[in-house]
Amino acid sequence: MNKPFFIAGPCVIESEKIVFETAEKLKEISEDLKIELYFKSSYDKANRTSISGFRGPGLERGLEILAKVKEKFKLGILTDVHDLHDIPKVAEVVDIIQIPAFLSRQTDMLIEAAKTGKIVNVKKGQFMSPNEAIRAVEKVIKSGWEGLDNGEGEQRLGITTLSLILEMRFG
Repeated sequence: MNKPFFIAGPCVIESEKIVFETAEKLKEISEDLKIELYFKSSYDKANRTSISGFRGPGLERGLEILAKVKEKFKLGILTDVHDLHDIPKVAEVVDIIQIPAFLSRQTDMLIEAAKTGKIVNVKKGQFMSPNEAIRAVEKVIKSGWEGLDNGEGEQRLGITTLSLILEMRFG
Protein backbone atom coordinates (compact mmCIF):
# COMPACT_ATOMS: atom_id res chain seq x y z
CA MET A 1 0.00 0.00 0.00
CA ASN A 2 1.36 3.43 -0.91
CA LYS A 3 1.66 5.79 2.02
CA PRO A 4 1.86 9.53 1.57
CA PHE A 5 4.98 11.32 2.60
CA PHE A 6 5.63 14.98 3.21
CA ILE A 7 8.32 17.32 1.98
CA ALA A 8 9.09 20.32 4.17
CA GLY A 9 11.91 22.71 4.95
CA PRO A 10 13.27 26.12 4.08
CA CYS A 11 13.40 26.96 0.39
CA VAL A 12 17.11 27.70 0.53
CA ILE A 13 19.87 27.04 3.06
CA GLU A 14 20.38 30.43 4.66
CA SER A 15 22.55 29.16 7.51
CA GLU A 16 23.35 25.94 9.32
CA LYS A 17 21.65 27.32 12.44
CA ILE A 18 18.34 28.01 10.67
CA VAL A 19 18.41 24.64 8.92
CA PHE A 20 19.08 22.77 12.17
CA GLU A 21 16.34 24.64 14.05
CA THR A 22 13.87 23.89 11.26
CA ALA A 23 14.91 20.23 10.97
CA GLU A 24 14.59 19.75 14.73
CA LYS A 25 11.05 21.12 14.77
CA LEU A 26 10.01 19.16 11.67
CA LYS A 27 11.42 15.97 13.20
CA GLU A 28 9.32 16.54 16.34
CA ILE A 29 6.19 17.16 14.25
CA SER A 30 6.77 14.12 12.05
CA GLU A 31 7.23 11.89 15.10
CA ASP A 32 4.17 13.31 16.87
CA LEU A 33 2.00 12.79 13.79
CA LYS A 34 3.70 9.53 12.78
CA ILE A 35 4.29 10.72 9.22
CA GLU A 36 7.16 10.12 6.85
CA LEU A 37 9.00 13.38 6.18
CA TYR A 38 11.72 14.40 3.78
CA PHE A 39 13.66 17.52 4.69
CA LYS A 40 13.97 19.85 1.70
CA SER A 41 16.29 22.78 1.27
CA SER A 42 18.37 24.02 -1.63
CA TYR A 43 22.10 24.60 -1.74
CA ASP A 44 21.82 26.84 -4.82
CA LYS A 45 18.66 28.50 -6.12
CA ALA A 46 19.88 29.28 -9.61
CA ASN A 47 16.46 30.54 -10.67
CA ARG A 48 16.29 33.74 -8.64
CA THR A 49 14.54 36.66 -10.30
CA SER A 50 17.23 39.16 -9.38
CA ILE A 51 20.95 38.79 -10.02
CA SER A 52 21.49 40.02 -6.47
CA GLY A 53 19.08 37.52 -4.88
CA PHE A 54 20.57 35.14 -2.31
CA ARG A 55 21.15 31.74 -3.90
CA GLY A 56 22.47 29.67 -1.01
CA PRO A 57 25.84 28.46 0.26
CA GLY A 58 26.77 26.54 -2.88
CA LEU A 59 27.21 22.86 -3.65
CA GLU A 60 30.00 21.81 -1.26
CA ARG A 61 28.87 23.70 1.86
CA GLY A 62 25.20 23.04 1.15
CA LEU A 63 25.67 19.29 0.83
CA GLU A 64 27.79 19.30 3.99
CA ILE A 65 24.89 20.92 5.89
CA LEU A 66 22.31 18.55 4.40
CA ALA A 67 24.47 15.55 5.30
CA LYS A 68 24.60 16.79 8.91
CA VAL A 69 20.81 17.13 8.98
CA LYS A 70 20.45 13.58 7.69
CA GLU A 71 22.81 12.21 10.32
CA LYS A 72 21.71 14.27 13.31
CA PHE A 73 17.93 14.18 12.79
CA LYS A 74 17.61 10.88 10.87
CA LEU A 75 15.49 12.55 8.18
CA GLY A 76 15.36 11.75 4.50
CA ILE A 77 16.78 14.57 2.40
CA LEU A 78 15.52 16.20 -0.79
CA THR A 79 17.16 18.96 -2.75
CA ASP A 80 16.68 20.36 -6.20
CA VAL A 81 19.38 20.46 -8.82
CA HIS A 82 19.89 23.23 -11.33
CA ASP A 83 23.07 21.98 -12.95
CA LEU A 84 23.46 18.63 -14.65
CA HIS A 85 27.01 18.26 -13.32
CA ASP A 86 25.89 18.53 -9.68
CA ILE A 87 23.74 15.40 -9.80
CA PRO A 88 26.42 12.75 -9.02
CA LYS A 89 27.62 14.65 -5.92
CA VAL A 90 24.07 15.43 -4.81
CA ALA A 91 23.16 11.73 -5.12
CA GLU A 92 25.84 10.88 -2.53
CA VAL A 93 23.88 12.78 0.14
CA VAL A 94 20.18 12.99 -0.71
CA ASP A 95 17.38 10.46 -0.87
CA ILE A 96 15.30 12.36 -3.43
CA ILE A 97 16.57 14.41 -6.36
CA GLN A 98 14.15 17.10 -7.40
CA ILE A 99 14.08 18.54 -10.89
CA PRO A 100 12.78 22.13 -10.74
CA ALA A 101 9.69 23.02 -12.77
CA PHE A 102 11.58 25.22 -15.19
CA LEU A 103 13.96 22.32 -15.96
CA SER A 104 11.33 19.59 -16.06
CA ARG A 105 11.61 19.13 -19.84
CA GLN A 106 15.40 18.94 -19.88
CA THR A 107 16.16 15.45 -21.09
CA ASP A 108 19.79 15.41 -19.93
CA MET A 109 18.81 16.45 -16.39
CA LEU A 110 16.13 13.77 -16.21
CA ILE A 111 18.44 11.07 -17.56
CA GLU A 112 21.26 11.96 -15.16
CA ALA A 113 18.85 11.95 -12.19
CA ALA A 114 17.51 8.55 -13.33
CA LYS A 115 21.02 7.10 -13.48
CA THR A 116 21.48 7.66 -9.74
CA GLY A 117 18.76 5.19 -8.80
CA LYS A 118 17.42 7.72 -6.28
CA ILE A 119 13.80 8.75 -6.00
CA VAL A 120 13.22 11.47 -8.61
CA ASN A 121 10.67 14.21 -8.05
CA VAL A 122 9.88 16.16 -11.20
CA LYS A 123 8.12 19.44 -10.46
CA LYS A 124 5.47 20.07 -13.08
CA GLY A 125 5.83 23.43 -14.74
CA GLN A 126 2.60 25.39 -15.03
CA PHE A 127 3.48 25.65 -18.71
CA MET A 128 3.18 21.86 -19.09
CA SER A 129 0.03 19.97 -19.96
CA PRO A 130 -0.62 16.71 -18.08
CA ASN A 131 0.56 14.78 -21.16
CA GLU A 132 3.82 16.73 -21.23
CA ALA A 133 4.34 16.01 -17.54
CA ILE A 134 3.87 12.30 -18.20
CA ARG A 135 6.50 12.51 -20.94
CA ALA A 136 8.98 13.92 -18.43
CA VAL A 137 8.34 10.94 -16.16
CA GLU A 138 8.68 8.58 -19.13
CA LYS A 139 12.13 10.05 -19.81
CA VAL A 140 13.19 9.09 -16.29
CA ILE A 141 11.76 5.58 -16.53
CA LYS A 142 13.12 4.91 -20.03
CA SER A 143 16.57 6.05 -18.92
CA GLY A 144 17.05 2.98 -16.79
CA TRP A 145 15.40 4.14 -13.56
CA GLU A 146 13.80 1.07 -12.05
CA GLY A 147 12.35 2.63 -8.96
CA LEU A 148 13.25 2.07 -5.39
CA ASP A 149 11.75 -0.59 -3.20
CA ASN A 150 10.99 0.80 0.24
CA GLY A 151 10.71 -2.67 1.73
CA GLU A 152 6.97 -2.82 1.07
CA GLY A 153 7.28 -3.35 -2.67
CA GLU A 154 6.38 0.18 -3.67
CA GLN A 155 8.25 2.42 -6.06
CA ARG A 156 8.36 6.17 -5.92
CA LEU A 157 8.61 8.64 -8.73
CA GLY A 158 6.73 11.86 -8.37
CA ILE A 159 5.35 14.90 -10.04
CA THR A 160 4.46 17.77 -7.75
CA THR A 161 2.21 20.66 -8.64
CA LEU A 162 1.01 22.12 -5.36
CA SER A 163 4.47 23.22 -4.27
CA LEU A 164 4.96 25.01 -7.60
CA ILE A 165 1.70 26.89 -7.15
CA LEU A 166 2.65 27.89 -3.62
CA GLU A 167 6.11 29.02 -4.70
CA MET A 168 4.65 31.09 -7.52
CA ARG A 169 2.15 32.71 -5.19
CA PHE A 170 4.26 33.21 -2.07
CA GLY A 171 7.88 32.61 -3.08
